Amino acid sequence: MSSGTTARKPVRRRRAQRGSGEQLRPEIVKAAKDLLAASANADAVSIRAVAEAVGVTPPSIYLHFEDKNQLLSAVVVDVFAELDAAMLTAGEGVEAPLGRLRAFGLAYVKFAVSHPEHYRLATMDPCPKPVDEVDEVLRSSSFVHFMQTVVDCMDAGIFAAGDPLPVTFQLWAAAHGIASLVIAKPYLPWGDIEAFADRGLCAAALGQATGDLLGGKPTLDVVAAWLAEQKGAAS
Repeated sequence: MSSGTTARKPVRRRRAQRGSGEQLRPEIVKAAKDLLAASANADAVSIRAVAEAVGVTPPSIYLHFEDKNQLLSAVVVDVFAELDAAMLTAGEGVEAPLGRLRAFGLAYVKFAVSHPEHYRLATMDPCPKPVDEVDEVLRSSSFVHFMQTVVDCMDAGIFAAGDPLPVTFQLWAAAHGIASLVIAKPYLPWGDIEAFADRGLCAAALGQATGDLLGGKPTLDVVAAWLAEQKGAAS
């Protein structure tokens, strides 16, 4: 080293003030989400690793979350909030309820495939801790907007009037099934993911509408006879 060069010490990140109120909480959740995405394994997300990522000591994390399970529950809440925002953005301006249902479903699958580890923690793994916050998300965010659109479809005569909850569960199961398959088996020849998802989601919604039209729970023979009748009328 030349005599005119001064050695520079490594710059250490300035630590946030210990337990700095609610300002630190979203930073902790974000750090946990980032670590989860990078590690692809919730077991690898430790309190110490989160603390290092935020720039605080582990005891500071415990001022906001009593343990790792509570922190992961907060991550799940945040993931559902992001999913809800993505769905609402996709459905913005779509007045027709069936079209909005389609937009919500496609946004759901797209979000899940784009955030596989976050989606896996939120919907495919057992809930890390059944806290009220997680239940509140299911009652008030993406699920409620999805169910309200099912109600709108009922009001429009697309689905038969009745309890929207089982219909919402069925359509949610279709979206979740598509998303989880693509995440778990990305190497299979799905083709264009959005087109694949669109076909599956439309089949679920149209199947519900057709079943309602034919009496709610038609037998396969009834469905086959109805299809033959429709084909005959179209020829």
